[in-house]
Amino acid sequence: MLRSMTAGTALLGVLAMAAPAQAVPEHAPKPDKMMVIDVVSANGSGCPDGSADIQVSPDFTAFTVTYSKYTASVGPDASPLDFRKNCQMALDIKVPSGFTFAIASADYRGYASLRPGSYGQQMASYYFQGHSHTTRSRHDFKGPMEDSWQRNDKVGIASMSFLPCGERRFLNINTELRVNRGTSDTKKHTNFLSMDSTDAAINTLYRVEWKRCGK
Repeated sequence: MLRSMTAGTALLGVLAMAAPAQAVPEHAPKPDKMMVIDVVSANGSGCPDGSADIQVSPDFTAFTVTYSKYTASVGPDASPLDFRKNCQMALDIKVPSGFTFAIASADYRGYASLRPGSYGQQMASYYFQGHSHTTRSRHDFKGPMEDSWQRNDKVGIASMSFLPCGERRFLNINTELRVNRGTSDTKKHTNFLSMDSTDAAINTLYRVEWKRCGK
């Protein structure tokens, strides 16, 4: 059953992430004011009420989404629906006057515990409301695996979809985790794939590319 998050504004000057953001070229335009992110909605079994947090980096070039209850699993204690978890977020990103932006790359981090014979996937898509261009990605995991994981999606400059200057449209980010038991024995063992910060800071980091309007 999908649940929604109460809208809340994230305006923070510290970015809590597992790895620092990549340096921005000196010639790249950069606003002197903070972008403000308002969570319009967050729906899905992977981000129930109050379990997702957004923070903006001090240099305004990235933001992080941290999840606390995002785990897909199959096993003796898992329900039939736990094999798939998803989160659909609509973000209202208010950018400084004279600038627009595009998503340049995304880092996904989590933990995988997969027995031999099992496998899983992490998928994502992001797009601006009302725009036809959608960027999609998929990463596969195969057991045996018992370790933290990190995957990167990098969008080429030519493929970037910049929000048209002067427009206010929601940025939609849809993510999904799936686990399949395969040939593993799920009556005895649990397989899971998570973007979950129960034991550590497991984040999804989105880097943005700024562009001056009129140039």
